Amino acid sequence: MSSAPCPSLLVLVAMASAASGQLSPTFYLTSCPSALFIIQTAVQAAVNSEPRMGASLVRLHFHDCFVDGCDGSVLLADTGSFVGEQGAAPNAGSIRGMNVIDNIKTQVEAACTQTVSCADILAVAARDSVVALGGPSWTVPLGRRDSTTASAALANSDLPGPGSSRSQLEAAFLKKNLNTVDMVALSGAHTIGKAQCSNFRTRIYGGATNINTAFATSLKANCPQSGGNGNLANLDTTTPNTFDNAYYTNLLSQKGLLHSDQVLFNNDTTDNTVRNFASNAAAFSSAFTTAMIKMGNIAPLTGTQGQIRLSCSKVNS
Repeated sequence: MSSAPCPSLLVLVAMASAASGQLSPTFYLTSCPSALFIIQTAVQAAVNSEPRMGASLVRLHFHDCFVDGCDGSVLLADTGSFVGEQGAAPNAGSIRGMNVIDNIKTQVEAACTQTVSCADILAVAARDSVVALGGPSWTVPLGRRDSTTASAALANSDLPGPGSSRSQLEAAFLKKNLNTVDMVALSGAHTIGKAQCSNFRTRIYGGATNINTAFATSLKANCPQSGGNGNLANLDTTTPNTFDNAYYTNLLSQKGLLHSDQVLFNNDTTDNTVRNFASNAAAFSSAFTTAMIKMGNIAPLTGTQGQIRLSCSKVNS
């Protein structure tokens, strides 16, 4: 006697995950099987056009997760009655990549209407950005939903800044249940991307003792003592468009661009971790992927919480 075919194990996992409200890498297996390919293709095109965009998308995911969880809140634009996170001090004038996420969202919506959240697109785009620049891959748990609110106040209080001390960094990460190794590993995302002059001016003109003299002199050419706030410098001067462990070897030579970079190697408790990552690329890759998964699990909205936004920049009407 014949029987109806049984659902595959992956389908059962996806169904169970959806029912329980837990994140799962197979969350869209049946509801939007093309989603991951659409995101990957769009990210690769964006990074090919502008390598810096890879770093911007990773930063966007980080700035989303550190403010009330990975819920897409950073993508919400201000309205007449709503002030979001994009104008907060850590984001104003520097956060970017929203147009790439909007483009991805449009393509995903065309394939699967109101199914894939903006928060999940951010998480996957961050992974695909790292891979596009030669870095490691990891499996992204999915099933996040989008917030209907945002908090400029939390963005100002919870996002660590370029002038943070090691203890301030550690406190900010521990608040999100990320340990010191996670903190050092996630800081390694600065192996790609650029920073504005206003974020490192004090370091090169303020008498810092933990900066290579020739390095500081080279930075002054494009970062005057006044003006030029938006002038850019590579966070990793060695291989700025490749995701590798050169960030840590730069720290060993006191060539961290930001104060918050160099404090990780400054006769303190994180020195040995920096040395390990500088000498062992595989150790860095392993720690980074572990930390990215942990960060992506910060207080997600799941199940019936939040919504699936039709447009990432605004709440559904």
